[in-house]
Amino acid sequence: MTDRPRTPGGAQPPGRRGPRGPVPPSRGTQAGRRSGSGTLPPRPASRRTAAPRAGTRAGGERSAGPAAPPRRPPRRPAPRTSMRLKDPMRRLNAALLVIAFVLSLFAGRLVQLQGINSEKYAQAAMDQRLQRIDLPAVRGGITDADGNPLALTQDARGIFVDPTRVEPEKKTEVAARLASMLGLDVGFVLKSLEKKGTEYVPLAHRVPPERAELVLSLGYRGVGTVPESRRSYPADGVAANVIGFVNQDGDGGGGLEYSHDKLLKGESGWQRVEISPDGQHIPMGEGQIKEPVPGKGLRLTLSQDVQWKAEEAIAAAVRKHKAESGTVVVLTPDGKVVAMASYPSFDPNEYSKASASERSNRVVGEAFEPGSTGKVITAAALLEEGLVTPETPFNVPDHIWKYRTRFEDSHPHKTWKGLTFGGILAKSSNVGTILASENLTDEKLYSYMTAFGFGTSTGVGLPGETPGLFSTPDKWSGTDRYPISYGQTISVNALQMASVYATIANGGVRVTPTLISGTLDGEGNFTPAEAPKSRRVISEDTAHQLIRMLEGATTDEGTAPASRIPGYRVAGKTGTADRYVESKGRYDGYTASFVGMAPADDPQLIVQVVLQDPRKGYYGGEVAAPVFKEVMEFALKTRKVAPTGTAAPTLKMFVD
Repeated sequence: MTDRPRTPGGAQPPGRRGPRGPVPPSRGTQAGRRSGSGTLPPRPASRRTAAPRAGTRAGGERSAGPAAPPRRPPRRPAPRTSMRLKDPMRRLNAALLVIAFVLSLFAGRLVQLQGINSEKYAQAAMDQRLQRIDLPAVRGGITDADGNPLALTQDARGIFVDPTRVEPEKKTEVAARLASMLGLDVGFVLKSLEKKGTEYVPLAHRVPPERAELVLSLGYRGVGTVPESRRSYPADGVAANVIGFVNQDGDGGGGLEYSHDKLLKGESGWQRVEISPDGQHIPMGEGQIKEPVPGKGLRLTLSQDVQWKAEEAIAAAVRKHKAESGTVVVLTPDGKVVAMASYPSFDPNEYSKASASERSNRVVGEAFEPGSTGKVITAAALLEEGLVTPETPFNVPDHIWKYRTRFEDSHPHKTWKGLTFGGILAKSSNVGTILASENLTDEKLYSYMTAFGFGTSTGVGLPGETPGLFSTPDKWSGTDRYPISYGQTISVNALQMASVYATIANGGVRVTPTLISGTLDGEGNFTPAEAPKSRRVISEDTAHQLIRMLEGATTDEGTAPASRIPGYRVAGKTGTADRYVESKGRYDGYTASFVGMAPADDPQLIVQVVLQDPRKGYYGGEVAAPVFKEVMEFALKTRKVAPTGTAAPTLKMFVD
């Protein structure tokens, strides 16, 4: 391309397009002049203006003289900036400042992560890949007096799922199979499989090992087991109402399992584990585990064999006499409980199938009016105070009036003239008891009853015990003291009543009833329990007189010949009391009972039998005494108590 001619001063030729459009002709050229008026005079040439080149034309003619230089277009203002781009050092310094600031932020964060909050974030990181599982302590066992297990702890498994590892397309199938094998609700299992943000969701606890193995054999990913333990009762329902049970949460739910839960349970531990892809746990190293402390075991005073016999006998009697319920207590004179049976009962291995009533311990939880078995306390008070002797005679009609209230014996009879006080007890006369107690003040009668344990808990340590109902003399009405003297209008539990006769058999010394002979540690070392509290209630001589009088009740002239045991001397007392039903707010039916001891001349065992609301027979000597005989005879033979070989003295019933 050839260069185009340029005008002096760098001006472009007319008509040429500049950078911002056509450039107008210069005023200094001839072409820019106009003829006529208004013609501008020529400007002198600028010193800086070069002479026009030869051959330059303007308007088609050669220039006649020097042309004025063209006016330069206005310069555009440069954009404002905080730095001058043409200074590279400033740009470099600014960049370095920015980089230094960013690096300082990173450094501060690094110090926070690895210094100030290092432990916190390290723990959070560990928590994301590890799981903490509880390690329940091995629960202590419960045995009878001979070491036979009544409750023990066995190996078991806990079943869990890791929702992150269960294959999504198999969740419905997994939920259905696990629910079927573990007895769970399908919806619950499926919901567990859908949980987010966790790798450990427990499904079932205390699963037998063989069943846990079947669960694992399904081969599902994300299903695993952890070691646990479960409570087992090898004797099934024997002593169930005494032992109680352990619920699904591993807590005692009744009986000794409840009252001694803390001692039996021990102290739980924990362990951090990593869950493997196949669902098993991988234990971490030291410092990631707190070992559990095993619970202590209990050795009871119960005899498993005597307990079984007591339960069998009372169950048969309840069914035979169509009673509502029944109880049997077997005690030693020093208060050790050999058997404590309630019917209806339950199997603690399947406690959830039993009602609350079946799981209750009626021996301590059910209050009843003792009736004539309570006359022994009035007799003890009269003998101890010297107001009567066993031979003191009374004329006893079949009824008597006090404060316009009629009191009567259980059977109509002609007036017994010269009936001894021993005869009154043997024949169980209500009227005779009232007549004999006339000189005993209300306060004295009350003090002896409380000394024998009425109105307070026995101290045996079982949950749900009732102290019975026994008010102070200032709350007695004008006629209350008469039925109280023969065991009505007050209430007790069966163990309280049995303890009264144990006190007499023990020579007048009351010992707090006890079920626990001691504890066992994890190594099987036995620690005896503290000796129970004891206190004298009546003299030994009074106790012996009472036993001789109670032997009269088992003779043909007494109310309980059905209680006799061949080869053994037996002393005891029947009871047939009106039964107050609180839910009805009135008396309805009867409470039939018998309590006695053998051998009478050297008491080794006391047996108390109570049947509530029997419908086929209701007298204590008729429905309760035979149960006493059956249980006492078995217990004497089981404990190898030989007959003493002595003959019972003849109780004088009437004076000449």
